Amino acid sequence: MASTSDSISASRQSALDFLQLFALTTSTPTQPLLLPALSLAKRELVRFLRQPHRIVGALATPIVFWLLIGAGMGRSFSGGSYLTYFYPGTVLMILLFTAIFSTISIIEDRREGFLQSVLVAPISPMAIVLGKVLGGTALAFGQGLIFLLLAPVVGFHFTVLAFLLALGVMFVIAFSLTALGFCIAWRMSSTQGFHAIMNLFLMPMWFLSGALFPADKAQGGLKWVIAANPLSYGLSALRQSMEGAAGLHGFGISLSIAAAFAVVMFLIASFIATGRTSADLQ
Repeated sequence: MASTSDSISASRQSALDFLQLFALTTSTPTQPLLLPALSLAKRELVRFLRQPHRIVGALATPIVFWLLIGAGMGRSFSGGSYLTYFYPGTVLMILLFTAIFSTISIIEDRREGFLQSVLVAPISPMAIVLGKVLGGTALAFGQGLIFLLLAPVVGFHFTVLAFLLALGVMFVIAFSLTALGFCIAWRMSSTQGFHAIMNLFLMPMWFLSGALFPADKAQGGLKWVIAANPLSYGLSALRQSMEGAAGLHGFGISLSIAAAFAVVMFLIASFIATGRTSADLQ
């Protein structure tokens, strides 16, 4: 009981600190959207760094998947080294895990009272969305970057341009996934329900993105599902940039669709954040 009370008190104090920071920063500058958003994003980073188990879990799980699935599928894959083929899909998994799980903080913030304190602040709901999404994006991007730096070990050889393109694609993917997680978490009051949605909806998105097998080798209807999956285009752009094939025409199309998905998800998240939810009253 005492620990719960301490947690709520700490959350309320964090909210007060945020409001005080907002009051100081908005007294002179003319950037009412960016400054509160950066304050919220910084809070997400600090919270993450204070929970080392989240760092280990977000990195270790995809690496275990990569090693086990890569070793198991290696002999049955005819397109070269399966560990090499599966590597971009593992980067995507890291981005997915970190970005989506970072939005669980929305449910925790609502339960502890922090979110309600921020919602009554004189700022645009879009600033709240931008802060949460940028915070989750930074976390996912940072962990994806760590794994990307190991890519030369399995046979990827980057030029400077290819590396920068891969970073840009990773940022777009991380932003879109965090915004998608925001849309799901905003109307939920249960972390258990959030995990259920992720297992039911988000993991199949990853499975059917071309991460595990090439889309052209999928059966009948699965090809259409993969083509309709927005993650397929983000992964395609990432794979092409890592393989040095970013000059191809398909890269621009894939990146454009991935970027459009990110923009649409952010706009939907901003729209959702302007309305009241039943979870706000609990």
